[in-house]
Amino acid sequence: MSIAGLRRAARESVAGLPRAFWWLWTSTLINRLGAFVATFMALYLTVERGYSASYAGLVASLHGLGGVVSSLGAGVMADRLGRRPTLLIAQSSTAVSVAVLGFVQHPVAIAAVAFVVGMTSNASRPAVQAMMADIVRPEDRVRAFSLNYWAINLGFALSSAGAGFIAEYSYLAGFLGEAAMTLICAIVIFVKLPESRPEQVETKDAPVEPPVSMGTVLRDGRFMSVVGLSFLIALIFMQGHVGLPLAMGADGFSSADFGMAIAVNGVLIVALQIPVTRFIEHRDPRRLLIISSLLAGYGFGLTAFAGSIAVYALTVCVWTLAEIVNAPTQTGLVVRLSPLHGRGRYQGMYTLSWSVAALVAPLLAGFVIDRFGAQWLWGMCAVLGTVSGLGYWLLMRGLPTEAVEKDDVAAPSSRAEQVA
Repeated sequence: MSIAGLRRAARESVAGLPRAFWWLWTSTLINRLGAFVATFMALYLTVERGYSASYAGLVASLHGLGGVVSSLGAGVMADRLGRRPTLLIAQSSTAVSVAVLGFVQHPVAIAAVAFVVGMTSNASRPAVQAMMADIVRPEDRVRAFSLNYWAINLGFALSSAGAGFIAEYSYLAGFLGEAAMTLICAIVIFVKLPESRPEQVETKDAPVEPPVSMGTVLRDGRFMSVVGLSFLIALIFMQGHVGLPLAMGADGFSSADFGMAIAVNGVLIVALQIPVTRFIEHRDPRRLLIISSLLAGYGFGLTAFAGSIAVYALTVCVWTLAEIVNAPTQTGLVVRLSPLHGRGRYQGMYTLSWSVAALVAPLLAGFVIDRFGAQWLWGMCAVLGTVSGLGYWLLMRGLPTEAVEKDDVAAPSSRAEQVA
């Protein structure tokens, strides 16, 4: 492709999205650029503080448990208080709790604050996704979710490299740096983003929607099935950071070898997320979810035959492509299945599926590898991918078209466009 063609493709990838989206995107990028706790918590506890690996694992589990607890509560807050207040509360609380975590030294205090950090840092996700659905037109949502996912990975890739040097100098500087960046996100949201929660307006053609509660979400059979499938997909993808290092270590590879293999994931996402999204943006989400499920399952399944770094890297390429396709498509599906005035609760339930998977995946990987061997874990991933693909095929039959959503974001988008 020519330089002019690349420039045109880049313009088309970002064109047509409201300014409010780009401020939300910017806050996401800043937040991920400051990521430190999730990446270096284990090293901080074992190397800097001298605690055991078991204690570090306990703290990591409590951090994940905090995310599970906050997923549903944050979704309810996003619907009741609004997206903007929820984001401000979540990010301000995250900044304070992360800073405190850098100073506390007693093991009980560290564990308690880590739990709080897990709650506050995860609380912004349902509000971000609901706000993005509010301000972006239905036909642009897959592209918007993809760009946001790209920002997450770009920020994480840059922060991981920079945070490593910061950790060598001072772990406390890393904690305070993340707190400062998170506080900047809150300031950006306060100054630049309007409230996007749709108002209940009763008209002759559009009566007021019945109130949406968590009971409504739980009784929504199709949506809860999607949440269940999302949990299975999350279990598969998380093996890249849980099962893969354990398996490579058991095969005699070093942590540097694992770093080289897993780096392919971040590089491919940063390089391919936008062009792949342009290719899939207007394609049938049914097929995309089925294909991505199979690619994820069998991409990890192929790891059973890996015996060199090159082959491990090749399997990472396969399931990374699945991740690139699945992430924006599945998030877009959640929005399509969510009632207009219940998006926060629905996004909270969706976020919960990933939070629970983050708790279950390490236990599953450790148990299967210890009892049966890594080949069984990769075979299980292939089975889960097949089950997920079949599940999406069954659930997506008769899915309503996006035409029913044409007007549901018109007013919020118009208001957002007025914000500089």
